[in-house]
Amino acid sequence: MFKVFKELYEDAKNIASKDPACRNVLEVMILYPGFHILLFYRLAHFLYRHKLFFIARLVSQTGRFFTGIEIHPGARIGRRLFVDHGMGIVIGETATVGNDCTIYHGATLGGTGKDKFKRHPDIGNNVMVGAGSKILGQIKIGDNVKIGAGAVVVKNVESNCTVIKFGEVINKL
Repeated sequence: MFKVFKELYEDAKNIASKDPACRNVLEVMILYPGFHILLFYRLAHFLYRHKLFFIARLVSQTGRFFTGIEIHPGARIGRRLFVDHGMGIVIGETATVGNDCTIYHGATLGGTGKDKFKRHPDIGNNVMVGAGSKILGQIKIGDNVKIGAGAVVVKNVESNCTVIKFGEVINKL
């Protein structure tokens, strides 16, 4: 149980360090919906893993009601996720998000409607998902990738790239 609180504190410290408008960790814990949704998600994911699917969805939908951020309890989220502003973010059931990622408002990690089992993307470590971007389908986004605001990504992206427009890679580090 102590591990859960330690990881949540780590999340809060990460948010405070990445957001220049933030004054301290306590401010994150009290005022930031991106932190609050992590509380809801971690509880919902615990319930989901223990096959309490209805209660898990109830918890996640309560979190959505309060924050405007929807993370399915079946999604797998790594450590130190920074959800900035957050309103309108959707993360699907079979999505995975690596460690040290940042997701801005209006982003979707969703499905295309064509797949039945694994339907959502896998996001690597240290990935920035820009505002309003859509990452759709059973695809893989490598480590250290930046997805530009408004981009639509439907194909795999190698590590160390920046993607804009309709999945167009503009540079590779």
